[in-house]
Amino acid sequence: MILTIIGNGSMARSLALGLEKQYDIEIVARDAQKAKEALKDLQKSVEIIPLKGVSIERKNILLCVKPNALLDVATHLQGEADMLISILAGVDIETLERNILSDYTIRAMPNIAAEFNVATTTLTGSKEKKDEALSIFESIGDAFWVDSEKELDIATAIAGSGPAFLSLVAEAMMDGGVKQGLKRDMSMQLVRSLFKGFGPLIQSEHPALIKDRVMSPAGTTAAGYSALEDGKVRDGFIKAIEKSFKKTQKS
Repeated sequence: MILTIIGNGSMARSLALGLEKQYDIEIVARDAQKAKEALKDLQKSVEIIPLKGVSIERKNILLCVKPNALLDVATHLQGEADMLISILAGVDIETLERNILSDYTIRAMPNIAAEFNVATTTLTGSKEKKDEALSIFESIGDAFWVDSEKELDIATAIAGSGPAFLSLVAEAMMDGGVKQGLKRDMSMQLVRSLFKGFGPLIQSEHPALIKDRVMSPAGTTAAGYSALEDGKVRDGFIKAIEKSFKKTQKS
């Protein structure tokens, strides 16, 4: 299967890096030079096609542009795609179908971990292409099908925005170590190792059980956990998911 990726931003790059191992890829981009630079780490050479007047006839499209660029990009596309997979946050299937001709339309929300083949992707849309679409994204990580666009928008707030939220946690913990006297590079190494080791833990147990295993009575973890509760960190993350989800409803 040939996948036609429209766009040359960070998500288009991440998807291309992950998917090239299993699929033939071509890139449609407004700025060919920018696309070439963004994709310099690809192992295979790919064709970069100018956006203006490009044919999508019978192609399998991965639409990876900014949501506000949809209308402009759509004016340059000619023909009718076989399958359109859009990663545009907050842009519903009805809007996609109104602007881009395709036999089947699917919304997907991967994240930038795609380039390392550990993406988390949620999908919904034309059920006739469910298995095919899941197979594409399972080649770059975990993929989950949901039954409604609302569920996909909620998942976007968790898995799509999640790398940014977890980056805030990582940076704050690094800074905390430095504040107490640890060298910056050592603090960074420790946090990176922590995140690497946390993956298997969260796969095997509920977060509350992990916390209970680590937290001993009147211990160091209990003291730090209390500080997090005082800072309303839990509430902050819950509200972050809420705000991100609501943003998808306004796009």
